[in-house]
Amino acid sequence: MGMKCLLPPAFAQMFGCSNQIDQTSNFVNTRNKIKMIEKEEFPSGFQVPLHYPRYSKSDYEAMDDLSLDLLLKQYGISFEGSLEDKRVFAMESFLWPDQL
Repeated sequence: MGMKCLLPPAFAQMFGCSNQIDQTSNFVNTRNKIKMIEKEEFPSGFQVPLHYPRYSKSDYEAMDDLSLDLLLKQYGISFEGSLEDKRVFAMESFLWPDQL
């Protein structure tokens, strides 16, 4: 089993792991809206948070723009798009398929 099978669809698409994701996911193609945060924005170096986010689908649907931006920034992701696009991206990134 390859690593791409273990990644949620949005991360697999963001890192270009599989073309199957485009066919099977309802994720909106936002590749040009996503960018990894530059090292300069984290002077001490980027660190992935210790814990995976434990939000439910309803939590993501209720999150405001600032909360989503802060969550994504913790994981080194800057996302330009509407609030709804950010919510969909966060849900596709951090929820397992059975939670969608």
